[in-house]
Amino acid sequence: MVVYTLKQADDGQWSICRMGAPLFTQMQLSPAIKLAREAARDEHYRNGQPTCVEMRGLGSLMRLAHFDRAAGTSAA
Repeated sequence: MVVYTLKQADDGQWSICRMGAPLFTQMQLSPAIKLAREAARDEHYRNGQPTCVEMRGLGSLMRLAHFDRAAGTSAA
């Protein structure tokens, strides 16, 4: 599974990482969520692998989007 993760920096800005590597930095939360979902969806449609977007919170993990053609589902 390909995982896109939203991570907050100390200055309050957000980064989008793909499999741990930063792709985009210094973003506000709402545009970061939108861009991460678009990137994950596009990658899933290109390669067919399950792809998701996650955001880590205080002791929890929120899945913001999941694309899985094998199961016939895609949710955002």
